Amino acid sequence: MDYISVKQYAEKFNISERTARNYCAGGKIDGAYLVGKSWNIPADAVLPGRKKKSKASPLLNALQEQQAGKIKGGIYHHVQIDLTYNSNHIEGSRLTHDQTRYIFETNTIGITDEAVKVDDIIETANHFRCIDLIINQAGAKLTETFIKQLHQMLKTGTSDSRKPWFAVGDYKRLPNEVGGMETAAPSDVHRQIRELLQAYNSIKRHTLEDIIDFHQRFEAIHPFQDGNGRVGRLIMFKECLSAGIVPFIITDDLKMFYYRGLKEWPRIKGFLLDTCLTAQDNFKVLLDYFNIKYKK
Repeated sequence: MDYISVKQYAEKFNISERTARNYCAGGKIDGAYLVGKSWNIPADAVLPGRKKKSKASPLLNALQEQQAGKIKGGIYHHVQIDLTYNSNHIEGSRLTHDQTRYIFETNTIGITDEAVKVDDIIETANHFRCIDLIINQAGAKLTETFIKQLHQMLKTGTSDSRKPWFAVGDYKRLPNEVGGMETAAPSDVHRQIRELLQAYNSIKRHTLEDIIDFHQRFEAIHPFQDGNGRVGRLIMFKECLSAGIVPFIITDDLKMFYYRGLKEWPRIKGFLLDTCLTAQDNFKVLLDYFNIKYKK
């Protein structure tokens, strides 16, 4: 059996090293043992209270292995760049696909003749970390804490984070709208998100339609001042990985169909479902290229 250190375990699950050591000392991590003053933790250990999946999907296995090994040019590398570029681009980022790739690969943006918004660069780097988080916690139950953690990770260090009325990692303080439609009042967001999560988590085996339905309802609530779309799409990707469903990336050419689908979902589910299935078919082509098996 392979073992990892307390530091590696803490980084894997985005917790503090002190918390990881306390888990070990309290006997909460099966198979962890002390050598001198250092803990050895089984590489496949999960967070206390979280059930280990008997068999992760080949895609999730590949993502986690390539992430841990810092492997370039594989499916993990591709997802980081493509999901980040497209999700940010939908929300108005002007960074190109190449600039997004440069930031991921070299921590630079490449040569450009145009001015580049600092927020676009920061949110791109932050989005890479968000993807790591959803890969690491793909099998964990969806919670308010996790959703807020994604938002905090995405918006930390941006100009929004310096505004006194903007809550990074917490629900909105001011009313907002999306696509000209009203959203939940700030005072009602917590209740609506809690009820949405209760209903969603009560489903024993999530289908693609369940995940899309959660996404539409989440976007209709619009719980954060900004960043709702990106957080919502990250959640969709995570939940597909969790359920063993082929995930998908909403690309720029599907943006308008995606927006129409979100708006029409309460009346006609086919618009959004067809758009997501098209994006899923595109992702399957990628899986075929990388020889990653999936349910047909």
